Amino acid sequence: MTLKKFAPWKIQAADKFSLAAVSTHLPKDSFGDGDAKITKSLFDRLSKLQTTLYAGKSHGLLLVLQGMDTSGKDGVIRQVFSHVSPLGVRAQPFAAPSEEEKHHDFLWRIHSKLPAKGEMVIFNRSHYEDVLVPQVRGWLKPPVLQKRLEHIRNFEAMMMDEGITVLKCYLHISKAEQKKRLQARLDDPQKQWKLQASDFEDRKLWPTFMKAYQQTLSATSTKEAPWYIIPADDKSERDRFLAELLVATMEGMNLKMPKPTLKPGSFKLS
Repeated sequence: MTLKKFAPWKIQAADKFSLAAVSTHLPKDSFGDGDAKITKSLFDRLSKLQTTLYAGKSHGLLLVLQGMDTSGKDGVIRQVFSHVSPLGVRAQPFAAPSEEEKHHDFLWRIHSKLPAKGEMVIFNRSHYEDVLVPQVRGWLKPPVLQKRLEHIRNFEAMMMDEGITVLKCYLHISKAEQKKRLQARLDDPQKQWKLQASDFEDRKLWPTFMKAYQQTLSATSTKEAPWYIIPADDKSERDRFLAELLVATMEGMNLKMPKPTLKPGSFKLS
């Protein structure tokens, strides 16, 4: 599997694109077997790659998940990573900055959460919240926003220089599908805890958020740390797409098992 398969959903650097022009569903022939479910063989490949990453400790991987509310960030983490070892895998959520965090630069709270070599870290929201939300709310003047975007590009370039692969995914959901999922949360007592007033406030600002995402993704998708748009209206399609993208990315990292410290035959079992 190679990353060429995902080229139609890869955002090119400084690409002027419209999210409205990108389907929130995959074409029917996206998967050769016609089944959008994550297969056992795909899980096995992902598990083997993650084990090699953890054992080798020569590379790290950061997976950034961004998207509107209900786009499936939690669901992707549950489904795609349910069959890999918890050793060396960490999911890191980000909420609004705390008072302490506000007194530092906007990347201060991010740096300590980055993966170490041998580790895979999934950001559920990320440093991009600190350019997206202020952009929508009008809290940042254009020169400051552009400077933050430049800082992010440099920050991610530094990660790559240090052996950390950065894979960034925007979960692309339609406004109609979001309405269904929000209603499902309202109707299910087991899911109501997820709801916040901001979910409904942000929905009213949908066009503004789409514009902010378009500008941000275009400005920060680089050859070394690209953004991919993942159609997310169908949960099975979304999960399979991300699993295949993750496997293709890791297969391109040239991961290797470390050499054994003991020579075969050095010890005999009694």
